[in-house]
Amino acid sequence: MDLYAIVKTVHIVSAAILFGTGLGIAFFFWSAQRRGDLAARYFTARITVLADFVFTLPAVMIQPISGAWLIAETGFDWRAPWLVASYAFYLLAGACWLPVLWIQRDLRSMLQDAAERNIPLPPRFQRRFRLWFILGWPAFLGLVAVFFLMVAKPS
Repeated sequence: MDLYAIVKTVHIVSAAILFGTGLGIAFFFWSAQRRGDLAARYFTARITVLADFVFTLPAVMIQPISGAWLIAETGFDWRAPWLVASYAFYLLAGACWLPVLWIQRDLRSMLQDAAERNIPLPPRFQRRFRLWFILGWPAFLGLVAVFFLMVAKPS
C-alpha cells in the first residue's frame, strides 16, 4: 500500500475525530449541564474531560504532523494563501480549545464538590460554563473553515 494514501487517510480520520468528537462532547456536556441532578452532571463532566484527552488530544497532535507531511509530499507551497489561512484557523481553534480543557476540569471539580457534599454550585460555575460555551463557537467555526479550505483549496 502507498504511504501517501495511508498518511492522507490518517489525516482525514483524525480530522473527522477532532471535529466529530469535539462536537459530540460539547453537545453531550452542554445538554447535561442545562438540566439533571448533580450526580448526572458530574458524571457527564468526568466523561467529557476523559473523552477530550482520549480522542481530541491525539487528533490535535496528529493533524499538524500528517498535514505537514502531506504538504511536503504533494509539493504545495507552504505559503499558499489557503494553507496560511488554514494554519490561522487551526491555531484559532486551538487557542480556544486549550482554555476549554482547563475550564472543563474546573467545572468537573465544582460539580464533584457539590455532588459529594450535597451543596449548591458556586456562582462562578455559571460564569465558567458560559465562557466554555462562548469559546466553543470560534473553535467550531475555525475547524469548519479548515475543512472548507482543505476541500476547496481556493487560489
